[in-house]
Amino acid sequence: MSNAFRLKSGTALVLALGLGFGAFTPMITAAPVVAQTQTQTQFTDVSSGYWARQFITSLAERNIIAGFPDGTFRPDEPVTRAQFAAMVRQAFNQSAVRGATSFVDVPANYWAAAAISEANMMGFLSGYPGNVFRPNENIPRAQVLVSLSNGLNYTASNQNSVQVYRDAAQIPQYAVASLAAATERRMVVNYPDVQALRPNQTATRADVAAFIYQALASQNQVATVNSPYIVGQQQAATQSTVPAGTVITTNYEQSDKVVVLPDETAALTLNVTQAVTDSTGRVLIPVGSQVVGELRPSANGSQFVAQELVLPGGQRMAINATSQTVTTRETIRQGGTFGETLAGAVLGSGAAAAIARTTGDQRADALEVLAGTATGATLGRIFGRNQVDVIAINPARDLSLTVNAPLMLSGR
Repeated sequence: MSNAFRLKSGTALVLALGLGFGAFTPMITAAPVVAQTQTQTQFTDVSSGYWARQFITSLAERNIIAGFPDGTFRPDEPVTRAQFAAMVRQAFNQSAVRGATSFVDVPANYWAAAAISEANMMGFLSGYPGNVFRPNENIPRAQVLVSLSNGLNYTASNQNSVQVYRDAAQIPQYAVASLAAATERRMVVNYPDVQALRPNQTATRADVAAFIYQALASQNQVATVNSPYIVGQQQAATQSTVPAGTVITTNYEQSDKVVVLPDETAALTLNVTQAVTDSTGRVLIPVGSQVVGELRPSANGSQFVAQELVLPGGQRMAINATSQTVTTRETIRQGGTFGETLAGAVLGSGAAAAIARTTGDQRADALEVLAGTATGATLGRIFGRNQVDVIAINPARDLSLTVNAPLMLSGR
């Protein structure tokens, strides 16, 4: 794509970024173009402390984006697919990866026809079934990031990289791999909450400026910007620390109920269900990690004591973390049956033996039993009684873990 050809796109870009949003008529008039011929890099509505100021002004200096004739940038206004195509065309000079597509809703005299065609050929944007492009449709944040990731041919080393976002479940399935790649390349900028991706929210002009800038930075085309809203931005370091007091959210995949005797110790492995991140949004403990430990007697209940953290890649490290002490008790009586109380529960070996002996219901043998021990004295007392008290644990509710001592992690 020649520079001469790029210069011809100026009119389209000016109209895309300087005339507002919504439908555009194919006719191009000279006056708005003249109003934007001088590069404007400072905007009355982008203050020195505005979160996206560095992204916006840097791209404006490079004539990738432009403001409006009244001196504003209107950073919070939405971006359409056609407008985004114009920005992409101005920002990147990738080789074509496919031939031109004739979109039925993009006539030859449409203001952004050339930009749409180039963005499509470079692999940044595709249409919908039936060769439809929907140029005036607002573009969601996820679609912008997928476009940039695909156009730059980025792939993710681990699709779980998206689990850094609290709203990762809202990511459309088609976008997961590309968003993981964008995350790993530090192309994602989330304001005001670095852990909230908001993938289906319409992208604003400020959002798109930040995403495009970070995409250029990933190719070393622009200087690195320091911002607390860039996901994964970090100082060069070989180790990271999970500080004491950090809460690790876990569950137990095998069951939503674990039953043990008050004096019983039982081995248990929990799964991390929410990524632990640092202040910049970098993932320290990803979703899918495991915490190996055991349930131990504590005061009048049972407490999970973590012993080892296992990351998805297999890396293991000692961890000092504990749950609250769970004191919820249930009484199993002689002659009773499992019924609703224990259906689907996982039992400690001592609890299984005691319940079967007390109730005479041998279905305990059919339930999953955790490896562990109960004291002989405890079992002796239980076997002579007509009821048994057990500790009933709901792992998702009761077994969130608090880190008790700083956990050192290798840089990831």
